[in-house]
Amino acid sequence: MNKVILGVAFVLSLAACQQSQKIAYVDNSKLLDEYQEKKDLEAMLKGKINKYQLKRDSISQAFQVKAQAFEAQAKSLASAVAQQKYSELAQESQLLQQQLMVEEQAIQEESRTKMDTLLKKVKSFIKNYGKQHDYDFILGANDGGSVHYGKADKDITADIVKALNEKK
Repeated sequence: MNKVILGVAFVLSLAACQQSQKIAYVDNSKLLDEYQEKKDLEAMLKGKINKYQLKRDSISQAFQVKAQAFEAQAKSLASAVAQQKYSELAQESQLLQQQLMVEEQAIQEESRTKMDTLLKKVKSFIKNYGKQHDYDFILGANDGGSVHYGKADKDITADIVKALNEKK
């Protein structure tokens, strides 16, 4: 029993003798919202999405015009011919939808890839920043609650944002 008490006392005395650690945190949401490279990436992706939407709308309108013209013409065609043209029109519609879906998926994949790359870059930057500024820990605060509370003077988000934006 005495050995246990002595052991606990020894561990507590070692802990008390240790130097205080340098700990800070970064508000991940604020960091990404204010990081210029992320803003530029979002603007570029938004441009691609807008271009895709214009193309999709244009193709859809052209196809609708073609379909309406066929409907008007179908009344005067023989039943077999009308059925054949209707089948061709349906195939064309399916092909157009597949092409548009492939383009949309490509944009989504590019967005995911570029965002993952950006997040890895930010994480690496924060790690190097911590080493350069002699931090023992830099915690990430987010909506998920990895940091529930932090003193304002321990929040280095603005410093990280400034350093990241100057790095360009």
